[in-house]
Amino acid sequence: MKRAMYFLDQKDMPTKWYNVLADMPEPMPPYFHPGTKKPLGPEDLAPLFPMELIKQEVSTERWIEIPEEVQDVYRTYRPTVLHRAYRLEKALDTPAKIFYKYEGTSQAGSHKPNTAIPQAYYNKKEGIKRIATETGAGQWGSALAMGCAFFGIELKVYMVRISYDQKPYRRILMETWGARCIPSPSKDTKAGRDMLEKWPDCPGSLGLAISEAVEDAMTRDDTHYSLGSVLNHVLLHQTIIGEETRKQMEMADAYPDIIVGCVGGGSNFAGQFLPWIRDKFSGKKKDLRIVCVEPESCPTMTRGVYAYDFGDTAGMAPIAKMHTLGHSFVPAPIHAGGLRYHGMAPIISKLYDLGLIDAVAVHQTAIFEAGVKFARTEGIIAGPEPCHALKVAIDEALKCKESGEAKTILIALSGHGHFDLSAYDAYLSGKLQDFALPDKEIKKALTELPEIPEG
Repeated sequence: MKRAMYFLDQKDMPTKWYNVLADMPEPMPPYFHPGTKKPLGPEDLAPLFPMELIKQEVSTERWIEIPEEVQDVYRTYRPTVLHRAYRLEKALDTPAKIFYKYEGTSQAGSHKPNTAIPQAYYNKKEGIKRIATETGAGQWGSALAMGCAFFGIELKVYMVRISYDQKPYRRILMETWGARCIPSPSKDTKAGRDMLEKWPDCPGSLGLAISEAVEDAMTRDDTHYSLGSVLNHVLLHQTIIGEETRKQMEMADAYPDIIVGCVGGGSNFAGQFLPWIRDKFSGKKKDLRIVCVEPESCPTMTRGVYAYDFGDTAGMAPIAKMHTLGHSFVPAPIHAGGLRYHGMAPIISKLYDLGLIDAVAVHQTAIFEAGVKFARTEGIIAGPEPCHALKVAIDEALKCKESGEAKTILIALSGHGHFDLSAYDAYLSGKLQDFALPDKEIKKALTELPEIPEG
């Protein structure tokens, strides 16, 4: 009898996060202060983050204990299920074995609670009453709203304008959990007002929404800032995904040849592949392929540069070395709002620079074609973001069909698309457009990179 789903018992849920910084082939470049341009210290981050998260950001301990209070909340939706995609395999007529780890069964419908819950917990432990954050498509804002509700913290969310308009149900989710959600750019911050004065109809960007949230937090003593992707501690929290998957793949008597996931800031996919890449570091699985998939309209890895840049548009967030399109870059209004960020997580950027992972960019009409195929075979309507991974995984499975190789493909499926049906409607009605990104737009944004002396 074919087994299509692999469940872990709650007693087998990982109790530690895996910290890849302990095993990186080279040290990570330091962060720099956005004002002084000097290396960032813990005291510089203290106005934004609780000290425990600051420690996790720079820790080189291989394993970090998950607090029992966080595990208690995790158990309301974890462990999540690993699926074998037999119906998709049959439809593709491929000898490849396709697995996908599905994070859409959390209350918020995505992987984001994996870090929202510990971030809310550590802020509560430090006595913080209020958090300011940004969100793109709304998955992060929804998850943090839930986490703040569990721990009794007030939350204000700056949601990228185009997604605020496209995805009203995400706003309603946040408000139901008690958060206040407003479109970015807004009139509530100087960063927002400055942008609206220059560009009244600005669709917004994650970089700009981050600027507003950071400004909000920096101007109030009772408020911290919280980020849903990019930073080391965020990727750390997401590794519970990969640690669960390792146990489940062992149950399936399988090991991936190719791991595929979407990347915007990179937290979901890093959470899946970082627990596996240590086998590549050690030589146990040197030929493991890790493929990051991004939008053609926001090709941070495939067309950006590896350089120091601000994490936000207004230049208030820390400066990190990452693959970037330039902090002033405003992506086209594609439906995969969670992938519309100018930069990539420093850890992912470093691994890509070392040639240890690959990157591919795809257009949105192609990803929705893959999403529809997946829905009609596996029954899950995936979010536009993970549809990027589905597109490339299907391509890899079809290559196996041509070559006759029975490779094992593992997909990081970050969440459902139940609040993205207008995007599916646009695709199904033939109204969805692809956005070609001219080189001149990238070149223009890259002229504004900060100057940081290296060495």
